[in-house]
Amino acid sequence: MMNMALYKREMKGSIKLLVIFGAVITLYVSIIISMYDPEMMKTLDSFVEVMPELMAAVGMKENAASLLGFMVSYLYGFILLIFPMVFCILRGNALIAKYVDRGSMALLAAAPVKRHTIAFTQVSVLISGILTLTLYSSVLELICAQSGFPGELDAASLFLLNGGLLCLHLFIGGICFLASCVFSDTKYSIALGAGIPAFMYVLQMLANVGGNAEKAKYFTFFTLFDPDGIIAGESSAAAGAPTLLAGAIVLYALGIVIFEKKDLHL
Repeated sequence: MMNMALYKREMKGSIKLLVIFGAVITLYVSIIISMYDPEMMKTLDSFVEVMPELMAAVGMKENAASLLGFMVSYLYGFILLIFPMVFCILRGNALIAKYVDRGSMALLAAAPVKRHTIAFTQVSVLISGILTLTLYSSVLELICAQSGFPGELDAASLFLLNGGLLCLHLFIGGICFLASCVFSDTKYSIALGAGIPAFMYVLQMLANVGGNAEKAKYFTFFTLFDPDGIIAGESSAAAGAPTLLAGAIVLYALGIVIFEKKDLHL
């Protein structure tokens, strides 16, 4: 069902992006977790007081009650959403649409490998990259928190939180992969694959500001990932992850079906 030669080649193509985004995440996670102390928290809270709407837009809140709450406020509203999302956009486009646009996908499909196998392999490459980034972020957060503040991090809640984050990025990856399968031109693939998640994130930012703009939360899938609700043990927040995962499976399956029926030009 999966072509290992193709998988290994494509994973090599993912390494550079994984290293780059891994390095950026390392920088932000290590710096932000190290800021968890009373004096630094007062400084960060002062930014929230001065620019409440701007800080709320990216999910940053004041007076975090715990280390994990502090991490949620300063990592899960922007850093751990945007960088893996950009990875999904770049990698999702490169796995199908880029090949078709260059005409090389027709040559690959002409080989004694079924189209279903090609598409499933490319899906596996994208999912592997998303899983790698999420798992790396989880381990990094755990190491930074335990080394700087031993015993203060609720590790079980952290991995539950990142399980929800994984489902969110799998869903975003599904959008990018579907766009890559639908369009033969990379500019259209990127326009849809990047446009939808970016627009949804803007709606989430508006919803975070509150007031009349809060209604925007009903029009974005980012609402299904509720970090505060997850660590608080709310059942409604826990239900968001399975919903996103189910949506991701549908998107990947639809992309595979479309690719199987796609007219590839030499």
